[in-house]
Amino acid sequence: MNLYATLILAFGMSMDAFAAAIGKGASLHRPGLKEALRTGLIFGVIEALTPLIGWGVGIAASRYVMAWDHWVAFILLFILGARMIVEGLRKKVNAPEEAPERHGFWLLASTAVATSLDAMAVGVGLAFLQVNIVTTALAIGASTMIMASAGILLGRFLGPMMGRWAEIFGGLVLIGIGSNILIEHLGLLA
Repeated sequence: MNLYATLILAFGMSMDAFAAAIGKGASLHRPGLKEALRTGLIFGVIEALTPLIGWGVGIAASRYVMAWDHWVAFILLFILGARMIVEGLRKKVNAPEEAPERHGFWLLASTAVATSLDAMAVGVGLAFLQVNIVTTALAIGASTMIMASAGILLGRFLGPMMGRWAEIFGGLVLIGIGSNILIEHLGLLA
């Protein structure tokens, strides 16, 4: 795989994290660069690890992983999205100061895992190609770190405009990402 193909793959793999990060940033109370970089780092590291795991699994048992990865991603994203929607509905209309300053590590990590399962599936496919998996995984991780950090900062500006609807929107985005993964893998939009 050449440099351009690697960069396109890395950018494509980071788009789910970007969309999820916008929702996460919008639900926070004025997230700064430090929180954006923290979120980007968590998403980026996890997104870099999943193709490596997928590559290893692909060598061992690709058909078993690919049979279930879309269901796992859908269920995780649906649960996280539903949780965000419920939290958004519980918030008072004019209470931006009640928004958290930052998300917990485990919430970000679980969101990152859910949005990176497609990267694991790509890793399974890369096991059958002549690629340097470490370089490819690092490119995916770096791209995801940049895009997730940018998503948090973009969410910072969208959050005040949307108020409590920001978290509801973020939850809907996560459910939409999960549904899209499921629909693509089941071939329902062929």
